[in-house]
Parts: sequence; structure tokens; C-alpha cells
Amino acid sequence: MGLRQRIPLLRWSFLRLALGVRNISSTGQVGDGREAALRDYVVANARQGDIDDVLATIDRFAYEESFLINVGDQKGAILDAAVRRADPRLVLELGTYCGYGALRLARAAPSARIYSVELAEANADIARDVWAHAGVADRITCVVGTIGDGGRTLDALATEHGFGPGLLDLVFIDHDKAAYLADLQSILDRGWLHRGSVVVADNVKLPGTPKYREYMRRQQGTLFDTVEHKTHAEYQSLFADLVLESEYLGGQKP
Repeated sequence: MGLRQRIPLLRWSFLRLALGVRNISSTGQVGDGREAALRDYVVANARQGDIDDVLATIDRFAYEESFLINVGDQKGAILDAAVRRADPRLVLELGTYCGYGALRLARAAPSARIYSVELAEANADIARDVWAHAGVADRITCVVGTIGDGGRTLDALATEHGFGPGLLDLVFIDHDKAAYLADLQSILDRGWLHRGSVVVADNVKLPGTPKYREYMRRQQGTLFDTVEHKTHAEYQSLFADLVLESEYLGGQKP
């Protein structure tokens, strides 16, 4: 990793990302076309049907072309390990972006069915194309919506995709940081987790999810058993981050 890759402030695409924070909140994209450019880059450069090469190609794009706000390679390895420990059959991701996180989930849990909730239709389209190129589109479903929409998306997951009490093995949270705790609570209210279900949360330190982190600290040993993984924010080594891996202690055994 070169100096420009390690220190994101030296990269214009990172600075442009900072300028596009409001745009990300409203549209799910930075606003300079990098997400669509990623799709084209993957199709042009990654071997079709090779999930490993597609992931490596996305990482290369993020380091060498335009900075991306997915979980990235370093934190992705933490996610991979958590998924393998959980050995899930049903996985829910909150925040699809360009499909990178779901690809890592699909690779680490080859027998799982993965559902990814994404607010932006444009991102969903990009992710579906990336998944198709990687050869895993039959195992990943993008549901356009948000958990905080009054129950519509949760109802769709239940009625159209078979979500129900005690069936959800793993949740990966990587979307609107202010919504982490409320969305997890909505999932808990549905009773979808079982004893031993795992919840992995990205970006707990940067940009930060203080309410979610405090909740997990209060619930330690009672409702959840949480490990805080110290790491760096995606695609650089300057800024620290945390990934929380929380095992659910409530509910019934699967």
C-alpha cells in the first residue's frame, strides 16, 4: 500500500467523498459517478464467475481509482471470520451500496441465502450487476427499502422472502449510522434472531455509532455478548475504526 493509499487525505476521491456527505445521505451515492464507474470497472477487469477476483478488483478500484465506502479488505477479513463462526443459513445485510459486503457474505457462507436492504434503487442496480458478474446473483437478493419505513420493508421480508421468528442467523449492519440501534431493535421486536445469532456492525468508531455502542455495552452478558475489533476505516491506515461482533443471548436455540 503506497503513501497515497495509506493516507486518504492525499487522494482527491477521498476529499470529494467528504464534500458529498449530504449527497450520500439523500441518494446513497457520492455524486461523481464513482459507483457506476465501479460496475464498469468490474465488468471490464474481473474474471466473470470468479468471486475472489471480483472482490479483489473492487478493492483495487477503491485503492487506485476512487475511494469507496464499503467495508473494505481489512475490516472485511473481520467480517469473514465472524460469518464463518456463525455458519449462517439466512443472512440480512443493511446497506448494500455497490454489493461488496454481500459478496463477502456470500463467499464466507456459501450455503446461505443473503438478503440486502438498500435505500437507493441506483445502488441496487449496480450491486445486482456486480453479483451477476461474480456468479452469485442466485444467492443474493437486494430489497429496495429501509427498515425505518414503518414496517413495509420488514413486512416484505416476512411475506415475500420467508423471514420469521428465530430464522435469522446473521445481520451485517453497514448503512445509515444513526439508524443502527433503531433498526436492530425493529429486528429484535420481530423476534427474528435466535440464541447464537450474530450481529456485525461496521463503522462503530468512524464515523461512529455511539448510541449503538453504548447499547451493546449495557447489554453485555445479558442480551448480547460483544467483541470490539480494533481496526482501521476502509481503504487506508490513518483513521481508526471499530467493528462490533455481537452474539445474541436471548431467544430460543435454532
